[in-house]
Amino acid sequence: MKSFKEQLPEKFVKRMEELLDGEYPDFYESYDEKTYAGLRMNTLKITPEAYLKLTEQTLEGVSWCPTGFYYNGGKEYSKNSLYHAGLYYIQEPSAMFPAQALPVEAGDYILDMCAAPGGKSTALAAKLGGTGLLVSNDISPSRAKALLKNIEASGVKNSIVLTEDPKNLVSFFEGYFDKILIDAPCSGEGMFRKEPSMIKAWAKNGPEFFLKLQREIVDSGVSMLKPGGQMVYSTCTFSPEENEGTLKYILENYPDMHVIPMETDNEFLRPARPEWVDGPEEISNARRLWPHHLKGEGHFTALLRKDGDGTAYRVNTHRGMDRLPEEFEKFLKDGGVEISFDPKRLMLQGDHLSYLPEVMPELGRLRRMRTGWYLGDIKKKRFEPSGFFARAMKPEECSHWMDLKLSDARVVKYLKCETLEVPEELESGWYIVGVEGYALGWGKVSGGTLKNKYPSGWRWM
Repeated sequence: MKSFKEQLPEKFVKRMEELLDGEYPDFYESYDEKTYAGLRMNTLKITPEAYLKLTEQTLEGVSWCPTGFYYNGGKEYSKNSLYHAGLYYIQEPSAMFPAQALPVEAGDYILDMCAAPGGKSTALAAKLGGTGLLVSNDISPSRAKALLKNIEASGVKNSIVLTEDPKNLVSFFEGYFDKILIDAPCSGEGMFRKEPSMIKAWAKNGPEFFLKLQREIVDSGVSMLKPGGQMVYSTCTFSPEENEGTLKYILENYPDMHVIPMETDNEFLRPARPEWVDGPEEISNARRLWPHHLKGEGHFTALLRKDGDGTAYRVNTHRGMDRLPEEFEKFLKDGGVEISFDPKRLMLQGDHLSYLPEVMPELGRLRRMRTGWYLGDIKKKRFEPSGFFARAMKPEECSHWMDLKLSDARVVKYLKCETLEVPEELESGWYIVGVEGYALGWGKVSGGTLKNKYPSGWRWM
């Protein structure tokens, strides 16, 4: 049976040997080393320090991401109630760098153009801290389902989730965004070790297959970036054509775009190689994460800035409501919810009630999966709350909060959508079920039992 290294395409091996020269033996030998699993803390809910104190764990930090940590890759982190509460996101360590490299400021309007399954979107949302707007888009509706689930599990309230071809976004968002992240579809050479099936796909398509698509995406991205705005371009491949070559394409076609230095002096991040594509020296401001230099599978990341100091033109296109719907108002009172909702930011689409970002852009007929904070449904003169409504809340925002300890067997029973026994003296009505102060979802108490309202699609299997 062939070893993993022997399965690498001959064309790939030969090209990497030529590119890396004296470094190639170390690169080649890295394929025999173990893969590295990572998790990134969701600071919308918890700080790394608080998580480590809560769990009494010691984890090694990822040096290029202050909220990232290595773990052993075991199921105890994915089959864990704190994971289901959205306290952390499981993410390959190298893939944490692109979102970290984008200098997010409070109130920014950000676009994640190729967002599924949501690792970079949830990281950007955490950096926004509930301010501004995050538009997360993925052209694939099936992939966008995972994106939506991760957005909701992480408690991101200020987001819009779209599933569109990026070029269809331009007419709605030209010059609109302060920051844009493009983690582009690529040949995936940095995924060979983690997902060996990528080797066959590479042998079939190669880097050339993705060049046209990548350049169409960056064309759209540059159009939607405001003057003075910043954009990250990244891939999980080593191919010069898809990395330095794409930066050369941007610089040649958009003279107002420049590759700028990133705020990092991390020794593990190596400069890009403009000489590989006969490109300008500023391309060396981009960074390559090589698997033989660090604990990760590898990535490529560049930070670009558009000349100018413009202000994006933003108009709130949503008229909202004059008052809260009666059914929703009754639920808030009966359920002990202590949040003040501005009726002007509510949107009722059919049965679905959502709370929109402060400035709601025009979306026309763009395909959307979620708009803002999905609160629940109004049906038969009553309001039924969504799991997302609970996931974005804190104990001080709801007096009907049933908090369980990590060691309580009812936590897993709840996540498996089972009915729970509760104290008989507990007042009837809607309750948020949480673990260690972090929301999981809703339940309805009556006569010493809690009818489980955890979303069936999120069930612990």
